[in-house]
Amino acid sequence: MAASGVAVVGLAGPASAAVVSLGLDKQGAQRIQRWILTMYGYTGKIDGVLGTNSWKAMQRFLATWPGQPSPYKGRVDGMVGPKTIVSLQANLKKFNGYKGKIDGIAGPGTKAAFRRKAYSNPPV
Repeated sequence: MAASGVAVVGLAGPASAAVVSLGLDKQGAQRIQRWILTMYGYTGKIDGVLGTNSWKAMQRFLATWPGQPSPYKGRVDGMVGPKTIVSLQANLKKFNGYKGKIDGIAGPGTKAAFRRKAYSNPPV
């Protein structure tokens, strides 16, 4: 468990981290933050650091977006666990070219599709 209390699982094995970028660089993370700022209640800085508050906003998106193929059903807690990854993978499969299994493991295919999602948003 990281000092921030964010447990991370499903990232090709258990891990702990305060920040979970799923392979995004700083600019990609900023693009995701700007997108969730306007749509899903992210209130933090656009700093390119996907921490707990960024993931809470992402979970709100995954839980409430009407076209979400597999809505997030866990607590909105900012923890990037298998439920978050499964819902994200379903979204990435429908909209961002993810071709892998919906398995809750953020492997290379999930990360590549998440980068496509990030860079489909306007620059910061």
